[in-house]
Amino acid sequence: MASLNKVFLIGNLTREPELRVTPKGTAICQFGLAVNRQFKDEAGATRDETTFVDIEAWGKQGELVSKYLGKGSQCMVEGRLKLDQWEDKASGQKRSRLKVVLENVQFLGAPKGATGPGAGAPANGSERAGSPERPLPSPRAAPVPAGAANATDDDNVPF
Repeated sequence: MASLNKVFLIGNLTREPELRVTPKGTAICQFGLAVNRQFKDEAGATRDETTFVDIEAWGKQGELVSKYLGKGSQCMVEGRLKLDQWEDKASGQKRSRLKVVLENVQFLGAPKGATGPGAGAPANGSERAGSPERPLPSPRAAPVPAGAANATDDDNVPF
């Protein structure tokens, strides 16, 4: 039986990321994400619906989220759903909470602490959590050496 547990969300942080470190030294960052949805109700009026999602980022990804994102920052989160279950110590009732465990994040707005429109933000939103210091290079055509045949010549097409 096939199964899939994959989530893609684009939204804004609802609070400052909270970074902690486990006893073994692994970073864990927790934050909230607000995801908005617009729709028309039965009367034809446009309505807004906001969903608040708890996100958990581990390791280097968590450190980078904590460093570069703040309350109100926009990002895209890719991850998986996880259900936490526990027993409430005060009441003895069983409790549960659904959250997203972050696997990849893409920063979409200006970095935390930046001022002004587009201050320091990548123009195409290509900065990924894996390498914020080195934005992805822009795609370019490779230069054609002098005397080389043009790859787009109809004579060189094998079919």
